[in-house]
Amino acid sequence: MTPGRERGLTALLCAAGSGLALLAAGRTWATVHAGDSITPVAHQLSGRDLGGAPGACALAGLAALAALFATSGRVRAAIGALTAVFGAGVVYASTAAVRDSRVLDAAGERSTLVSLDAHPAIDVNLWWMVSVTGGVVLAVGGLLTLLRGARWPGMSSRYDRASGRRAPAPGAAKAAEATGDAGAAGDSEATGDAGEDAGADASALWKSLDRGEDPTARRTGRP
Repeated sequence: MTPGRERGLTALLCAAGSGLALLAAGRTWATVHAGDSITPVAHQLSGRDLGGAPGACALAGLAALAALFATSGRVRAAIGALTAVFGAGVVYASTAAVRDSRVLDAAGERSTLVSLDAHPAIDVNLWWMVSVTGGVVLAVGGLLTLLRGARWPGMSSRYDRASGRRAPAPGAAKAAEATGDAGAAGDSEATGDAGEDAGADASALWKSLDRGEDPTARRTGRP
């Protein structure tokens, strides 16, 4: 696999991991049922309701993905390490968000009726696992960037090759200028000579007319 293709696949991993985490953050992760309260209620809590850390780490991973193409060498390796940290942060924050204590605290902040129930029922679905999966994929992409990103090509490679082309030698430029100047001087001299010859012919024509001669007689052969 070429370094450029390897970089592209790693970028897809980072984008997929961040996308999964952001998608899961807007879905319902847990539902709290308070049946023993004055009025039975059921609160649905999304990933953002249980904590904004998974979504924030996913957004940071997307920002690191943009920097992955704009940098090279050790800087890119450092960005890969940060991306791996962001992925680990998504995994940890998603796991901590579905703990019973955290779910009950988030539900109690939305409704006081939940706190009146001594034994509320908590139903956790699998969307938090989607977020964990996204964090793992993002961390894998970051580790690949850390280990192999230094050998990948950067955005400025083609511009560096274009700027490295050999410029014309100063002597050649001066010779071309001298040749151009000589050509221009020769053209101007030829134009000047032609102008002088034309002026002489016109003067001779007018003088022959003053003497009463027919200037066309010489061409036709008439006396």
